[in-house]
Amino acid sequence: MCSLRTEGTQHGCGHYIITRKVDKRDCMSEYCIYSDYHSEHCPHCPNCKRYYDPDYSETITVRTNAYCTNCEYWYHGAGAKRRR
Repeated sequence: MCSLRTEGTQHGCGHYIITRKVDKRDCMSEYCIYSDYHSEHCPHCPNCKRYYDPDYSETITVRTNAYCTNCEYWYHGAGAKRRR
């Protein structure tokens, strides 16, 4: 499957959030929908691969101690377990 080179933010919870997709590495497979070799009228779809592989390069542009949006909700927001 194809993979990306990205730039993003590293949050205090450990999550890396992509802010910019810089480049794509093509897997050259006719069965990957992101590949340049995938046919526009592919007879095998929807069985073709629809996900990217893990990023081949991640560049952290910003580090923050704050939690990402999802973790903030679950650990400090409305989704957090109520204390007695």
